[in-house]
Amino acid sequence: MDVQMAVFHCADGFLKQLMVTKLSQCQYALPLFVPDPFTRQILFPLWTFRQINKSWKMKNSNNEIISQTQPIYKAKTPMVFFFRFGSVSSSKSQLMNSLINEKHNTFFHRNCPGSSRTRVLMNGVVEIAWFCPSGTYDDKFSDCVAFCNLHGDAGANEKQLQILTEMASVNVVLLPLLDRDDCIAAKIQSLCKKPLICLFTENEFPIQKTKRGNFKIGMKGRNQSDVSEELRRAIKDFFSESSSTFRLEDVSKHSDIRVDEEDDDDCRRGREAAQQMMSLLKNKDLTEIKESFLPHQGKLWHQWCQKNKKLHRPQRDETEIDFSRVHSTMSNIRKNQHESDISEFVVLFIKEMNSYGELEKIFFLKWLRIFLDEYTSADLSALINKYDDKWSKILKLKGIRDNYEQLNSEQTELERISEELQAAAFGLEHIVREIGQIYESCSSVKKNKKDLQFHFSSLPSLAAEMMISGFPLELMDGDAVHVPVIWISAVIDQLILKLGDQRVFVLSILGIQSSGKSTMLNAMFGLQFAVSAGRCTRGAFMQLVKVSGELKAQLNFDYILVVDTEGLRALELAGRSTRHHDNELATFVAGLANLTLINIFGENLAEMQDILQIVVQAFMRMNKVRLNPSCVFVHQNISDITAEDKITMARRQLQETLDKMTKFAAEDESCHAECFSDVIRFDVEKDVKYFAQFWEGSPPMAPPNPRYYENIQELKKSVIFHASKSHGMTLTHLADHIKDLWEALLNEQFVFSFGNSLKSSAYRKLESEY
Repeated sequence: MDVQMAVFHCADGFLKQLMVTKLSQCQYALPLFVPDPFTRQILFPLWTFRQINKSWKMKNSNNEIISQTQPIYKAKTPMVFFFRFGSVSSSKSQLMNSLINEKHNTFFHRNCPGSSRTRVLMNGVVEIAWFCPSGTYDDKFSDCVAFCNLHGDAGANEKQLQILTEMASVNVVLLPLLDRDDCIAAKIQSLCKKPLICLFTENEFPIQKTKRGNFKIGMKGRNQSDVSEELRRAIKDFFSESSSTFRLEDVSKHSDIRVDEEDDDDCRRGREAAQQMMSLLKNKDLTEIKESFLPHQGKLWHQWCQKNKKLHRPQRDETEIDFSRVHSTMSNIRKNQHESDISEFVVLFIKEMNSYGELEKIFFLKWLRIFLDEYTSADLSALINKYDDKWSKILKLKGIRDNYEQLNSEQTELERISEELQAAAFGLEHIVREIGQIYESCSSVKKNKKDLQFHFSSLPSLAAEMMISGFPLELMDGDAVHVPVIWISAVIDQLILKLGDQRVFVLSILGIQSSGKSTMLNAMFGLQFAVSAGRCTRGAFMQLVKVSGELKAQLNFDYILVVDTEGLRALELAGRSTRHHDNELATFVAGLANLTLINIFGENLAEMQDILQIVVQAFMRMNKVRLNPSCVFVHQNISDITAEDKITMARRQLQETLDKMTKFAAEDESCHAECFSDVIRFDVEKDVKYFAQFWEGSPPMAPPNPRYYENIQELKKSVIFHASKSHGMTLTHLADHIKDLWEALLNEQFVFSFGNSLKSSAYRKLESEY
């Protein structure tokens, strides 16, 4: 713990936030009050909690299970505060662990491996952790509860004691043997006004209720699980009588502590700028925001994309005159796009991005992301619940005969909710998409916009700076299923200006929605891709990862460009021509990469198999683009990854399935490919990885499984091995490759409209019969 606190004291705001977010993911307690080692001034690091969301399930008054996900700094929960006076023989932190999760050391304690009796930096530190129920009968508490733990003697840390005893719903104090005239006894008297539980470490008696309605419990010589059961009952007893709640944000109202967000000028200015932007969204309907604030990426852009595809995929009877009509329609759409007003929201975003230094800019973007997530989360979760209810209703109706009309109307309603979900997804990526469309419309009519204070040619530089700072950039707009090539090329040109024409290794990842792709990338490279089961984004995003000094010696490039796909076979995005979209998206990211990770949840290849067949067939057809793809299969959530014979058999089956589908596609395309590795480089012995389950136990209180992270390391070694054999590509080559690949995809119409090669072959046979 001293090492953790030493790193914490030496870290900047971003690293502190990252540390605390990771500690929270691993179900460890987080620093709430941190005394300065020299001045003893208390710091409340509110900024470090801003990226943490907690999810839990509980029963409502109708006994229905409801799910909740909240940013932790906003959540109103009861809070139990633990502290001790003097030196006690029992471990307070160990007792707290038995209340939250006895299988995991949420709070580090004296009996943990690596613990020592002396403390250097932990005295006076207060840590906080939350218990999140799962909505089942064996939940320790029925609601989300915060637990605070003061390290060291409370008598020597009076400020922490005073603030937290006031804010707590229940106070729990551990006491040694006391004399009546002891000063500790006087302090205990003053605490009796609030619910209080006294634990006597040197006395042996079961739980007793005092005259004032508080509790006392003796601990000496008693079984710890009996003590923690009595303690839990006493806490629940207090909860049933009082409804007092605690909110993390409210801690900052206390005047005699420092708050990191107020101390750091860059952080404060970034927050003020983001708040100014958010004030423009007040009282606006979430599903209409995109239409009014981001007009350039709406109907006009979608129409332009459809016309562009039509131009590249002509029907047999179309003439030159038809083409020329499509061309003039497209340039009219661009003119209309150019004439659309830029919303005050986007003007303000561009102004803030141009007027700040590097640190302020990163704070501003992080704050904006935090506020937008907070702004959309309630409406989005309500829509997702609505979608789930409607989906369950449709499933029931499918089992009943002769009710086609009702089924059809319910399915139409489901598609309407799906469109609402699409409209309500509003994040940083949509603002950058809008700027991209402003740039494309200006460059096609070759003039600046009247309400743009800066020349449009400066816009790609903003996106390039965001990429260099570690933010992902949208490569393929998943709503329009189109790559904005003019914009992407301009951003890459700016990257070349800022970094030089660096060599990059492109790593892409393919997998069905919610199969653990983003979690895997975040664990492997420390990236910040959005991880959430309710994420409704679709498309492809790219992020730059700088190769560190020691790795550079092994590799022939400076950066790894990670391309993540969102929304493949996403349930809530169904209804539109999703299969067509998914096939194009998958072929694009696999064709772009030097190495593709194919992520499969469990051992079942079925859902990915259909997409892979189309990718293989599309690669055979797009022989004009020089493609040199290779892949690694990752099977996640395998319960028994040690059974070698099982794994050998699974590998053989995978190889047979892949070869069979390649052969089938090759016959259809009159192409000479005998096996999968003739099209995509792949070695079944080395390039199939099996991952343990991510959680050790059942969420929401389960910590991550250490084996999962060992598997991540093995996969990372494998990626680096592949990378060391590759020369990657320069950024200039990358821009050309994106253009060529997208051009080839636009010209390819036939193969994408089928579910798999079997269906496309059957269609061809039918056509030739006809």
